[in-house]
Amino acid sequence: MKGIDLRSHAEHHHSDRIGWLRAAVLGANDGIVSTASLVLGVAAAGAEHRTILLTSVSGLIAGAMSMAAGEFVSVHAQADTEKADLARERTELTRDPVGERRELASIYVGRGLDAPLADQVAGKLMAHDALGAHARDELGLSDTTEARPMQAAWASAASFSVGAVLPIAVVATATPAHLILWVSVSSLVFLAGLGALSAQVGGARMWDGTWRVAFWGAVAMAVTAGAGALFGAVA
Repeated sequence: MKGIDLRSHAEHHHSDRIGWLRAAVLGANDGIVSTASLVLGVAAAGAEHRTILLTSVSGLIAGAMSMAAGEFVSVHAQADTEKADLARERTELTRDPVGERRELASIYVGRGLDAPLADQVAGKLMAHDALGAHARDELGLSDTTEARPMQAAWASAASFSVGAVLPIAVVATATPAHLILWVSVSSLVFLAGLGALSAQVGGARMWDGTWRVAFWGAVAMAVTAGAGALFGAVA
């Protein structure tokens, strides 16, 4: 019987991009939506062009810092939880290796292996890297999904800034009379492009990403502009 050919074949996946792609898309989307919504709300309330521009720049700075801090704190909490789970698993492997092997084998039985083969696989994997096997198959942890707080913070802050700069550039160049129109239209174009780009990078269907990002961005901008017009009329 011939041995199995273990040479790798050409197959490209996108799951290794999950960590930074999520933070980058979230940051850029928030940058466009929050800044454009802020501009539309202030403009609809009747603010002067200079005030609108200063408000949008302030929103960029505050938003970028908020995104960085929020991502760092939340992802760091995830990382702390992962480390605590690994520490508990390491202790259990030292205290009861036989029970941990049975636990791992039961996972493989649940995935379709018969009991003898599952026990053999569990033994082989634990002999090679017991903690790694349990981290992957029991806890669902891997290098791909590992929490990286600093990476998430920098990606979110940078992408938020890039996203926020786009509507700010429109504010700086548009005439006051057409500012609301130009910011609305251009922001929807930016959001559609972001949705298409993120879908392409992530290997998903481009149309799904495009309409989803653009639609919810339009809802956010419409609500904020309506609120601004309402408060402006009351004032």
